[in-house]
Amino acid sequence: MTTKSFFREVELPEQKPYDDALLFPVVLSPNTRFTTQPNLCVFETAIRDEKPWLESLLQQRGVILFRGFHVTSPSDFNRVVEAFGFPEIVYAGGRAPRTKVVGRVYTANESPPEMKINFHHEMSYLPEYPSKLFFFCEEEPGSGGETPIALSHMVYEKMKEKHPEFVAKVEEHGLKFITVTGDEDHSSSIGGKGWKSAYMTNDKNVANERAEKLGTKLEWMEHGVRIITGPVPAIGFNKESGQKTWFNNLALCNTSPTTNGISEDRDVYVELGNGDLVPDDAFKDLLKIMEDECVAIPWKKGDVMLVNNLTVLHGRQPVLKPPRRILASLCK
Repeated sequence: MTTKSFFREVELPEQKPYDDALLFPVVLSPNTRFTTQPNLCVFETAIRDEKPWLESLLQQRGVILFRGFHVTSPSDFNRVVEAFGFPEIVYAGGRAPRTKVVGRVYTANESPPEMKINFHHEMSYLPEYPSKLFFFCEEEPGSGGETPIALSHMVYEKMKEKHPEFVAKVEEHGLKFITVTGDEDHSSSIGGKGWKSAYMTNDKNVANERAEKLGTKLEWMEHGVRIITGPVPAIGFNKESGQKTWFNNLALCNTSPTTNGISEDRDVYVELGNGDLVPDDAFKDLLKIMEDECVAIPWKKGDVMLVNNLTVLHGRQPVLKPPRRILASLCK
């Protein structure tokens, strides 16, 4: 296995082989041949010293799971994120309720833990989206609650094979997202952000300006606002590998139009950029393909997962035995 001095690659039963038998994701642990006590300071130094190798590994494999390092708190996690030195991205226009914990660390989606979150690329519906995501397990659940991951180019290839005409339309027209929300956040929903926190203002005029910069139109109603984003490109292209990716949030959305009123679950409705509906059979097959292709590794306390958001989709499995606390940090 290809490793650097401080890191060693280990195997877990949940990993899947792809492209010349590479395992997805790559899992790194401390190399005890070179360090008997992998404390946080040593981990930070190793990240800085071996950052070019770690970045090339992330590009090649899509996800790095760091397991067995001395990361025990949100502050420790923030130090790990800072050690990589990736610029932070502002979560403006994002739909998930999040709370700042410390530094660059935020809660992950605050919707009820028993709810499943389908696969998506973080903020792919906006002009500026993160290229990298960090996740940290502060408290591991007794059961469930995994963060499943799937290689986006594999999803694209299988969708194109099964629904070539639909995929051609997605490539040509992109996707349009429509949601109706109110003033305040509702943590009972996956996309439960109100417009005030989504656009970081209480002023509707400022919200309009910020939404416009994000390629989004706001239509104000008596009790809330309709948020229309797109059409936006829905197929990505990985320049390094020459592969197309399923770079969108279609699986998170409703394919039936929302009503004019406030939607209690604040679902996002999606349609093709030309106004055509998403076929039910294509949508169902998409969900199945994602489930078939995904890897779901149970969290362990102290795990840090680094995800290439340009090439890998992620989601959340329902928590069967809480509590579970996963924190996140988003990078440009």
